[in-house]
Amino acid sequence: MEEELSLFYGESGKPVQATVSSLKMLDVGKWPIFSLCSEEELQLIRQACVFGSAGNEVLYSTVNDEIFVLGTNCCGCLGLGDIQSTIEPRRLESLSGKKIACLSYGSGPHVVLATTEGEVFTWGHNAYSQLGNGTTNHGLVPCHISTNLSNKQVIEVACGSYHSLVLTSDGEVFAWGYNNSGQIGSGSTANQPIPRRVTACLQNKVVVNIACGQMCSVAVVDNGEVYVWGYNGNGQLGIGSNGNQSTPCRIAALQGIRVQRVACGYAHTLVLTDEGQVYVWGANSYGQLGTGNKSNQTYPTPVTVEKERIIEIAACHSAHTSAAKTQGGHVYMWGQCRGQSVILPHLTHFSCTDDVFACFATPAVSWRLLSVEPDDHLTVAESLKREFDNPNTADLKFLVDGKYIYAHKVLLKIRCEHFRSSLEDSEDDIVEMSEFSYPVYRAFLEYLYTDSISLSPEEAVGLLDLATFYRENRLKKLCQQTIKQGICEENAIAMLSAAVKYDAQDLEEFCFRFCINHLTVVTQTSGFAEMDHDLLKNFISKASRVGAFKK
Repeated sequence: MEEELSLFYGESGKPVQATVSSLKMLDVGKWPIFSLCSEEELQLIRQACVFGSAGNEVLYSTVNDEIFVLGTNCCGCLGLGDIQSTIEPRRLESLSGKKIACLSYGSGPHVVLATTEGEVFTWGHNAYSQLGNGTTNHGLVPCHISTNLSNKQVIEVACGSYHSLVLTSDGEVFAWGYNNSGQIGSGSTANQPIPRRVTACLQNKVVVNIACGQMCSVAVVDNGEVYVWGYNGNGQLGIGSNGNQSTPCRIAALQGIRVQRVACGYAHTLVLTDEGQVYVWGANSYGQLGTGNKSNQTYPTPVTVEKERIIEIAACHSAHTSAAKTQGGHVYMWGQCRGQSVILPHLTHFSCTDDVFACFATPAVSWRLLSVEPDDHLTVAESLKREFDNPNTADLKFLVDGKYIYAHKVLLKIRCEHFRSSLEDSEDDIVEMSEFSYPVYRAFLEYLYTDSISLSPEEAVGLLDLATFYRENRLKKLCQQTIKQGICEENAIAMLSAAVKYDAQDLEEFCFRFCINHLTVVTQTSGFAEMDHDLLKNFISKASRVGAFKK
């Protein structure tokens, strides 16, 4: 099977052709910030993180491990060396070639990123030493943090509002930054300017997962115990009180329960057990605990999501929203939902928890690094798409404008009534086609493999002709949609003429309304001057009926 052609960014930063195998596209369409990117750019994205106080910053990596940033650039959080905002993706040169393993961000915002080699880079807001570089100067470019981490491989990172945690491959936790409530776990409330290992009762424990609330920290150890420290004014530490903790403290109420994962909201906490059960505690003013009321909880409280086993929990330190995914693939959310309070788990129409935060959370930020893994499994539809115009497997070729288009007889007969009859008794393996142009006929054949068309609005007129000729009504609708997207004052009359010629009534109505709304300019175009007499007569008559000529 041929490898899929895709695009990536070359030395110039411009898209160029490249070959990648079995990579799916990451669906980022629900995040408003990505509307600034072109379709070509979106197809390159393999990892992405949306962050910032309004969800207005994004960092993403592409198929060839280039890292790009986009957005407001508050406090230099895009790492570009300046504080200029950008609506065009800009390459983060200083991390060129680095592969992202994990990433987190704070409220400033500041960014903490770990590479697949276990190195840590930080940049952005730094008023509380949350970058871990020993200063309080904002970091305009990524800084490699090696103090106390030089021989460590970092495998997970987590940020609170203004503090940072990292987890190493040997199960150690290091922390730095703002420490007004003990969230660094050092035993004091002095800010920590460089990475410092969190010890006390974690000294001989192997930590497997970390998370941060706004001003608290949580660690899960390999035997399923949960340790907490930092701010506890809303009971977010789950220890039965509201007192802050400046060193790690085990949650005794979870005795006998093996926790696998933890997720922290702004001031609430969720954990997932090895049996697929969720426990919650902390702030609940928006129903973010999912307990059916708005009362804070200082002890772990079970949350029931139907009768299904939970396999994923989600929360983010900048939001009062919670989400969970069940073994059956159902996604539930609760808490703050676009200003409303949802006090019990609500079944969404989403297939992943990431979409909950894209559509419901305030701000619309990612709760984790979005990523798509290479997947060697292809669906039937994906397999068919790949076989279009593949000379290695084709048993039929069309000769159009001196160029070949490769196809498969059986698929054409299954997909198109015209081919069902024309190929029925044919043993030819070459069909010459002169009625339509190469781009139009190629787009038609590709449509039979993909159910979609990729043509300019002008060329789509030719495809509309073909669709009418072959009585392909769905293709005819797609052509009309494409033509609508390209209509302008200059070509409006030509498009109207084509719509009338091919009996495309929906398009005809659209073109007519467009002409009426831009009547002064349209009537001054060459297309209007050369308009067919009968069409012009009908146009004037119809225009007068809708009052286009009234003063």
